[in-house]
Amino acid sequence: MLRKLLLFLCCSCPALFAADQASVVRGHGFLYTRLGNPVTAAVTPEDGFFLAGGGRDPDEAFAWLCAKTRNGDVLVLRAIAFDNYNPYLRRICPAVNSVATLIVTREGAWDPVVAEIIRGATALFISGGNQADYVNFWLDTPVQTEINGLITRHVPVAGTSAGLHILSQFVYTGSHGDARSLESLVNPFEERITLIRDFLSVPLLAGTVAEAHLRSRDRMGRAIVFLARASAAGWGPIVSGIFLDESTALLVEPDGHSRLVGSGSAYFVRANTKPERCEPGRPLTFHNIHVYRLPQGGAFDLWSWTGSGGVAYTIHVQNGVLGSTQEGGAVY
Repeated sequence: MLRKLLLFLCCSCPALFAADQASVVRGHGFLYTRLGNPVTAAVTPEDGFFLAGGGRDPDEAFAWLCAKTRNGDVLVLRAIAFDNYNPYLRRICPAVNSVATLIVTREGAWDPVVAEIIRGATALFISGGNQADYVNFWLDTPVQTEINGLITRHVPVAGTSAGLHILSQFVYTGSHGDARSLESLVNPFEERITLIRDFLSVPLLAGTVAEAHLRSRDRMGRAIVFLARASAAGWGPIVSGIFLDESTALLVEPDGHSRLVGSGSAYFVRANTKPERCEPGRPLTFHNIHVYRLPQGGAFDLWSWTGSGGVAYTIHVQNGVLGSTQEGGAVY
């Protein structure tokens, strides 16, 4: 059904590039724009994913993702009406069969055309925006089912900022507004700390919570609170965090080995014990939070949770005050 519709639309669309065709499919609650071959490529992609911290997207990360798709069809998934990734990805990945953007609201999430579009992707990138929209629009719909289907079939999947948040097992939803570090540490049950679990199922991200824009928005404090809340809720014997600076992406292979591209750092954070105090209306107390800061050029293995080329230190929170074993108590 989708293939026939794309072929019909492309016959009346001018080519934007020498061998490209542009097509648009608009439905109730969704918009699909595609650039390239209207016929989906018959390829078998290579597994892997990248996690990006928002801000400027590192070109190298998308080139890596496109190589994973083996010249297949790259799909950008989002909830706001922009398709600016299409020409960008076409420039970064000229050899892929197509690049496309699918914008989906709650109403569109039930359309079988939307499910078919996602199912046909050989690489998926979930863009930034507001993860509250992603949770409110896609939770318990075929969109959630089809994304998890791609993951199960080892299609490479990536996300930045809001898209990063929903890839981890424990998700900060932002449904009640943007949580701030200072307020969160003073009251870890502050109304803007909203967490859910198991929206998506990426095996290498089991037991993790993700954070983006880390240093630029001073989010270490609230990210530690996410860990504390998940740990206090008994969501796992060990709760881990992957926190990323802006303009930074972690490229992860199926065996768990990863490397960093961009301009910032990644922080691999693990709490082996529950917080000493994580209660409504009372400042957080939480010790022995192990951090491994990975700079550019370093490497990290997600399976063994060990790295090379980075710096290890410990963070603690005492009565809502954040500190560390680094010089001056620096947490970054």
